[in-house]
Amino acid sequence: MRIVFMGFQTWGFVALEAILRSRHCVPLVFTHPESNHPYETIWNDSVKELALAHGIPVLERRSANAEARAVTDTQPDLIVLSDWRTWLSPQIYTISEFGGINVHDSLLPKYGGFAPLNWAIINGETETGVTVHFVEEEIDVGDIIIQQKIPIAPTETATDVFYRTLPLISSLTLEALDMIEYRQLKPIHQERSQATFFHKRTERDSLIDWQQKNTNVYNLIRAQSDPYPNAYTYHKGKKLRIKKASLPDKCYCGIPGRVFCREESGVVVVCGPGEASPNQGIILELVQEENGDIIKANSYFDRMGYSLGPNMP
Repeated sequence: MRIVFMGFQTWGFVALEAILRSRHCVPLVFTHPESNHPYETIWNDSVKELALAHGIPVLERRSANAEARAVTDTQPDLIVLSDWRTWLSPQIYTISEFGGINVHDSLLPKYGGFAPLNWAIINGETETGVTVHFVEEEIDVGDIIIQQKIPIAPTETATDVFYRTLPLISSLTLEALDMIEYRQLKPIHQERSQATFFHKRTERDSLIDWQQKNTNVYNLIRAQSDPYPNAYTYHKGKKLRIKKASLPDKCYCGIPGRVFCREESGVVVVCGPGEASPNQGIILELVQEENGDIIKANSYFDRMGYSLGPNMP
């Protein structure tokens, strides 16, 4: 098939790389211009450089909706999207015989939109995956072509899970292309009542609220693992990034944000009360001041009794 590809960052790179290894032809690639947004400067393998290395023309656009002529001239059978971050008009994807498909890193209909992996871990999900679905006028709601799940272990970070989704992007993209080309489709309708759509995350979304229960704080920290903008708090007026944390076996209680005591692996901080467990403690293991070195929390805190939070002394 002749495929017009639209993609960005590592998700787009991996999908395009798989297509280029296949029998299909890619006459045109769209990608977004480089960005300074924190979430667009990581996992930023270049779709543009990959396409140019294969002699494929590239159009850098924030939106492809004014490019009907360019798409039409390629006579595409299909349009494939992977991490294409703006709405695609039906006037574009209906140019191709089979329309458009999108490769999305969540188990749709849940976690449509942006940063689905981070949001899934923040919300304590135990599984995620990759979904390939048809493009419709509304984002991330088209019929599902193929989908595969992977588990999220309680101690895994967003980075751990990210690396396990990449092979699925390659394999499911190619499987979806085969199903379309050989008319082996059995699309699954997305139940709109089950759909959830999440906004982009920004650095300020990672500020720790110590009133939250300890599992919520822990999930935020592992969802914002390097190279993502880390979860952070303030200590003595300085921003403190939390690089690694764990949940204690002992039951700690008290005032949220209080630096309580030392354990072998780190320093216990009190979180808010939970409904299912009286334990309010979380262990900070590795921390980093702005532009500082990553150090053990036991070395960073010179004494106990500090209060953590925005602009706390």
